[in-house]
Amino acid sequence: MANLKFLDAPPGGDAITPYDEAHHDTYWRLLDAETEKADWKEVVKLIFGIDPDQETMRARKMHDSHLARARWMTQTGYRKLL
Repeated sequence: MANLKFLDAPPGGDAITPYDEAHHDTYWRLLDAETEKADWKEVVKLIFGIDPDQETMRARKMHDSHLARARWMTQTGYRKLL
């Protein structure tokens, strides 16, 4: 994951984007962490490589927006792959 570049928020919309395709593993990791009730700050450190104590607002935005996109992919977006 270290080679991936992350936006503060993934592109939105009702279409799967190249960003979604490049970051699908990130989405799975976020969903797994949510299922395991992992601390969002630890998740941000591990997945995005940023310090949530130094960049709290940015870290929270990255976590929440990418997790929301991950949920969209599992609830709606996957249909676009079929």
